[in-house]
Amino acid sequence: MAHIHSLGFPRIGAQRELKFALEAYWAGELSSVELMEKAKQMRSWMWQQQKDLDLISVGDFSLYDQVLDTSFALGNIPDRAQAGCATRNQEDFLAAYFKTARGRSVVDSACGCTQAAEMTKWFDSNYHYIVPEISAQTEFSANPNHWLESLKEFLEEGYSIERAKPVIIGPVTYLYLSKARDKFSKLDLLPNLLSAYKEILQAIAQQGVEWVQIDEPILSLELDREWRHAINLAYHQINGAGPKILLANYFCALADNLRLACDLPVQGLHIDAVNAEKEIKVVADWLPSHKVLSLGIINGRNIWRNNLDHSLSVIKPIIERREADIWLAPSCSLLHVPVDLDLEAQAVGDETDIRSVLAFAKQKLQELKILSLALSGGEESVERELLQSRKALSEWDAYQRAKKTEVRQRSQALHAGMYQRQSIFSKRRKLQQQALKLPLLPSTTIGSFPQTSDIRRLRRAFKSGQIGEAQYQQQMRSEISKCIKQQEEIGLDVLVHGEAERNDMVEYFGEQLDGFAFSRFAWVQSYGSRCVKPPIIYGDVERAKPMTVSWARFAQSCSDKPVKGMLTGPVTILNWSFVRDDQPRKTTCEQIALAIRDEVLDLEAAGIKVIQIDEAALREGLPLKRSAWENYLKWAVRNFKLSANGVDDATQIHTHMCYSEFNDIIEHIADMDADVITIENSRSGSELLQAFEDFNYPNDIGPGVYDIHSPNTPSTEAMAKLLREANKNIDVNQLWVNPDCGLKTRKAEEVWPALKNMVAATKILREEFSTQIA
Repeated sequence: MAHIHSLGFPRIGAQRELKFALEAYWAGELSSVELMEKAKQMRSWMWQQQKDLDLISVGDFSLYDQVLDTSFALGNIPDRAQAGCATRNQEDFLAAYFKTARGRSVVDSACGCTQAAEMTKWFDSNYHYIVPEISAQTEFSANPNHWLESLKEFLEEGYSIERAKPVIIGPVTYLYLSKARDKFSKLDLLPNLLSAYKEILQAIAQQGVEWVQIDEPILSLELDREWRHAINLAYHQINGAGPKILLANYFCALADNLRLACDLPVQGLHIDAVNAEKEIKVVADWLPSHKVLSLGIINGRNIWRNNLDHSLSVIKPIIERREADIWLAPSCSLLHVPVDLDLEAQAVGDETDIRSVLAFAKQKLQELKILSLALSGGEESVERELLQSRKALSEWDAYQRAKKTEVRQRSQALHAGMYQRQSIFSKRRKLQQQALKLPLLPSTTIGSFPQTSDIRRLRRAFKSGQIGEAQYQQQMRSEISKCIKQQEEIGLDVLVHGEAERNDMVEYFGEQLDGFAFSRFAWVQSYGSRCVKPPIIYGDVERAKPMTVSWARFAQSCSDKPVKGMLTGPVTILNWSFVRDDQPRKTTCEQIALAIRDEVLDLEAAGIKVIQIDEAALREGLPLKRSAWENYLKWAVRNFKLSANGVDDATQIHTHMCYSEFNDIIEHIADMDADVITIENSRSGSELLQAFEDFNYPNDIGPGVYDIHSPNTPSTEAMAKLLREANKNIDVNQLWVNPDCGLKTRKAEEVWPALKNMVAATKILREEFSTQIA
């Protein structure tokens, strides 16, 4: 019989219960006791969803981020978060914890505000983690309470300790992802770090736990000799310190790390059998017979139904050739998929209900159970479920093959001229300056403004039919007009309409494009309390009519200053959607690019002179293997250019990237040839600007000076300092001034003071720089 388990479960709740509890706590509407009680309820709920598994994940719950939890468990807390806030009690812990994550614990916190820790993407996912900070002086200390308290609750809920599988981020992955604040070898800290890990594992073992899951996803990367040696050393050091170790790798094949992983002194190995199916037989042969092999046979990153027949055909030969246990699991934590398909009354695309071919987290665990029963009791024991699966997938395949769309013909007619601007940037820049008449250091925002409860209520009323289109248009135009007026009053140079009509930067466009389907409750955690609801790309993508033109035309009529047309780029729409898996991703991206190109040209024809095409997720799609980067970047950049480059030279194209760490792909960013790029900068301590020390970036750039992911209001001087730092590597004539990202998630009382300070900083720097230029 194959044991079934999961590597982790969504923690935000089926109805985003944790999100609302966190935001109530931050607003001072919920006490710390009430917040922790809600957290306890959420842990109980998570275990209940996994009750049919042989092993249940414990410790994968987090109030904000599991990497941040690991930092606190290792005593690696930034000094700025501890100012006046020792972690001696619950209040102190939460203060330090949330100050690290977001710069502030609660409204009017006595501990004041600090700069939040840096945040970036978890490998190639859209989940963000809080980057650990280390220095040569860092000393780790063990605090296993995160797991011990969860284990205590687990037993109180009536589960046996034998079913508990604590989940821990591996020591080498933790160190690899950490950011060194001075120059030293991070691996110098490994011995001290391993000592802390051994203490944690010993404390867990004392509770009677048999298995612990240790995640080392850096095994999916192409590691140099030192890091491979570090992994080998680490597991020779911690093996035997606690429970049996199931070493988990996911997101990609082991490739060159396969032999290393198989030979490590651990009792089990989990591999991503979805993304590395070709490795399964090799691992089964190389992994010693006394070790458990866990196959991640269910896709933990996408929402399509599992082909049960295919999975059984993969698993059966492995069971036959191995003496040791075979475990079955999703490929990775189910944190990356929505919770429960049963909550959806419908998930309808243009023509068909697609629920029959979908599986969310809860359904994926049901698929695991079917596979386990088929292996232990024979396929006849789950004959009905297998027949249902075959029927659904067969009908879906027939539906897809019958589709004939115009976009496929357009793809065949693409030519080289569609990917290039008419002139080089220096010529375009002069024409754009003549048309826009912008000052030195033009100031702008990234696009969205705070979405009030009134705005959300208005959208819901229109969508449900409670108000008609005329009333909706009138009230939304009132919101846009107000947003434009406020920007003019504080002195911004290039304005935006605020995006009041948009629920999400990807979902909004997907709702107006053919080939997309939508859900009501398919929320996925992005970071902290921030959740997204990715659309589902199930068919060929086409634009039936203009999507933003009427809003942009009205917004521009409200001001003599340029107002940006705001679009989401094809690569970001692709990477922030659940994507069909029956054709190459680059083909789907090309279809989206053609749709966005049509919108760009219509905006230009409507008199919009500045058009921003956000590619916030460009880097997110990078393959984990660096050797595969070139191919991805080639088609990703090519599709951005396809979407953008049909305009005249005088039309200014902007793009935006957030939390992208693109220093190592800067040449590809330049190849996008956007007239202006805006980037995250304020949280990273201007480290992103190091890319411009050795690379002469040819176009204009706006390094963000305002961290919008924190509720803090940055001072004028703090933003002026960031601009001065930027000017060390970027010519003043290339610099723009802007926040790090869109302002949708912030409150108006946070945003407007910050933007006023940003404009004030701009004026100060204009005077300083104009003197230098003169």
